Amino acid sequence: MALFVQKFGGTSVADPQRIARCAARIRERREQGHQIVVVVSAMGQSTDELIELATRVAGSSGAISKRELDMLMTTGEQVSISLVATALERIGVPAVSLTGQQAGIATDGVFGRARILSVHCARLERELAAGRTPVVAGFQGASEDGEITTLGRGGSDTTAVALASALKVASTGGTCEIFTDVEGVYTADPRRVPNAVKLPRISYEEMLELALQGAQVMHPRAVLFGERYGVPIHVRHSQRSDEGTIICKETTEMEDVVVVGAALKADLGRVSLRRIPNNVGMQAMIFESIANAGIMVDDIVQTEFGEVATLSFTVDHGDLADVKIVASQVLDRIGTGELAVEIGLSKVSVVGTGMKTHVGVASRMFAALGDAGVAIQNITTSEIKISCIVRKQDGDKALLAVHDRFGLERLAGASMQQTTAG
Repeated sequence: MALFVQKFGGTSVADPQRIARCAARIRERREQGHQIVVVVSAMGQSTDELIELATRVAGSSGAISKRELDMLMTTGEQVSISLVATALERIGVPAVSLTGQQAGIATDGVFGRARILSVHCARLERELAAGRTPVVAGFQGASEDGEITTLGRGGSDTTAVALASALKVASTGGTCEIFTDVEGVYTADPRRVPNAVKLPRISYEEMLELALQGAQVMHPRAVLFGERYGVPIHVRHSQRSDEGTIICKETTEMEDVVVVGAALKADLGRVSLRRIPNNVGMQAMIFESIANAGIMVDDIVQTEFGEVATLSFTVDHGDLADVKIVASQVLDRIGTGELAVEIGLSKVSVVGTGMKTHVGVASRMFAALGDAGVAIQNITTSEIKISCIVRKQDGDKALLAVHDRFGLERLAGASMQQTTAG
């Protein structure tokens, strides 16, 4: 008997018909003799609707505390778990719905961006031993002092993989199945790149990098949990029986593929702290303040002008309001400097573990962008990634250009053999 964690996203449980199909899929796995723990997101667009409702109640003041917003948003998942458990009971599958707190998910106390500290599995193990299928609310947990918290973007994926690691599903022969509205992990977003193809498998390292660079199939924290604890993750379509993409350890043959995927962060802002003192420790002070606010920073560039410097970094457009507040407070502490904010930027990236052992990847990427008439504003690299900041209006064109230049449409099939054309 293997243990599986199955996560169903918001579109998968958007209406009673889809909930019924998800329940049938859960029963099918149980009938194979396996134990199941289910994680679900809020139905459809209900989280956005709750945020809109809170905004209307707050009125022109816009004063919505992060604590109250977390309290409100967690109700969306509670609706879903109750409905999915009811659907399972209807078709003869004993089930019990559990909030994140009831399922033992312990987090820090950062509202809206909480991190999972530990998972206490006693309740889940009791329910499984009693023959029931736990249906757990994704995206949420509770801090040490009992405050309800949410995990931020991709929180349900993170919940699922965290539960799978805590329950040691790999040791039972099971996996963490992420059911979503796409068939798996593609070489690029198929909504932006029509000839993108599904990958049969991808390494944790590559998936983590693609997720960090804008691929929205999996959240980076979920992939990191999988890599750290060796949880195999299977990304699949919730309404179809086809095999999806396995996220797993890197194998030797994976290195033969130079570039495995391309990604686009479509909406970035750049924050610049200008004319700040070029002192030792200045960067640590600035980014410690930003980190304490729970804000993820992307590319960082420092330009020095003698005793002063300009420090620039990019963030997701949705974080600009928060980071502007923090940056202004930092400048007040320093007592000098200017704050500048630029919007309308995108970042295009190519990723592949094969970059570790192949040369010429950067030149091919730059040539592709140049031939497409896309100006490069900034370049960052790692062992398995090359990224370029471009104008937002050039983002889709840049993604198409690099996807075509590396022939990623030829990566379909189990062999994952990439030609060297181009």
